Amino acid sequence: MPETSLRLRWPDTAETDAYSPSSIVRNFFHAGESYQLNDFLARARLALTAASARVQEIYGMPCARAHATLAGIEARASEFADLPDATITLLEFR
Repeated sequence: MPETSLRLRWPDTAETDAYSPSSIVRNFFHAGESYQLNDFLARARLALTAASARVQEIYGMPCARAHATLAGIEARASEFADLPDATITLLEFR
């Protein structure tokens, strides 16, 4: 269950890293692809919930950091909610 970081490019061209406690996020995203905002959020919710569940299976409790990452993604994404063509690009996995 190797930790994985996702390098993201937001609609304003800013780049940030997002943490996942599990490489399972690779099942939900592909490096180099852009996702419509709502699609990206849906995938992020599924991916980080699955990653947190993997932590819970091993350690007996969910991953607080995965939940914090998701909250940060949702907060940042809300800044672009009014842009009809907003996309987020997954630049790479680290």
